[in-house]
Amino acid sequence: MKLLHTSDWHLGRSFHGVGTLEAQRRFADQLLATVADEGVDVVLLAGDVYDRAMPNVDVVNLFDDILARLNKAGVPIMITSGNHDSATRLGFGGRIMERGGVHLRTRVADLAIPLLLPLTSGEGGAQLAIYGIPYLEPRLVADELGAEAPTHFAVTEAAVQKIAADLETRAPGSAAVVLAHTFASGGITSASERDLSIGGVGAVPLDLFDGFSYTALGHLHGRQKLSETVRYSGSPLPYSFSEADHTKGAWLVEVTASGLGEVRKVDWPVQRGLSLLRGKLEELLADPQWAAAETHFCQVTLTDNNRPANAMERLRTRFPHTLVLMFEPENARDLAQKSYSERVANAVDELDLCCGFLDHVRRRPAGDDEQVVLREALAAVHAQKAAL
Repeated sequence: MKLLHTSDWHLGRSFHGVGTLEAQRRFADQLLATVADEGVDVVLLAGDVYDRAMPNVDVVNLFDDILARLNKAGVPIMITSGNHDSATRLGFGGRIMERGGVHLRTRVADLAIPLLLPLTSGEGGAQLAIYGIPYLEPRLVADELGAEAPTHFAVTEAAVQKIAADLETRAPGSAAVVLAHTFASGGITSASERDLSIGGVGAVPLDLFDGFSYTALGHLHGRQKLSETVRYSGSPLPYSFSEADHTKGAWLVEVTASGLGEVRKVDWPVQRGLSLLRGKLEELLADPQWAAAETHFCQVTLTDNNRPANAMERLRTRFPHTLVLMFEPENARDLAQKSYSERVANAVDELDLCCGFLDHVRRRPAGDDEQVVLREALAAVHAQKAAL
């Protein structure tokens, strides 16, 4: 039995103001191609289908198209809701969609109801039981789960116990796969994930999942192996520059009557890569080592001691897809200069005061042409006052 472990599609999310719907359509094609090429039996989506509780129409239509294509291919999909999804909206029509191979697990009441698939032939043979744990907000579900406390650990533990109890009723030799949208200890975060708790990280220990053949985690955007049987698939697209070194894709998981088989990476190359550039403006514009970044989305940190004029416009002459520009002066000149309040108090004249303000807010002294304009403006003000 071949399972394709994915998560964190975040359909509808933008990347630093750039729409990603076309990139997400491209990912959908990669997903369906993998399903066909690898002979995938079931697709697993461990939460964060959408990027927000109320996605727009185009985004919903894209998800609908993916489900229709999977249905046409005869491949079922198990879906759990994530912390970005509205569990109620995502779960609407779930009982009807189940007949079409779309198995939604968005409610606490359904998390111990598995999708059952045969691992061996014959009546009463071993089965593969796939369970889905949606994102559990501790304060909202603790009572329903009978958890000892409203914490991520307690509610996840209670959910796992319910699944384990159901698994005991299944045929001998049956295997269990669990989807969970949570932060498991050992996972490496990136900047585009939203915290799963308020006032602290709601991590759960890996040994909670020891009783299962495989645990397909969602929430963290970097594909990673926490143990042989517990993994994050990561997001199929990068959603922050902290993911610049990620290779995006999924896990192809084989489960047999003997247990967990081969688990291997499936890579989905992105259409436009990410680059983090750092250096002085003139060096970045001339250095051939940055040639590959010319087609990438770029985050640039300029280290010039004085902030260059028109920095973004000049950068985009070589790196047209620059999205983020930051300044970190190499010699930290601001540490040595007077504070702004001191500068105001000790200004020699009005021109010095204006130039000091300009230098303070943009980290670049007023040029000769700018000083001419400031002198003319001050002269005009004085002339106006004299005429009153």
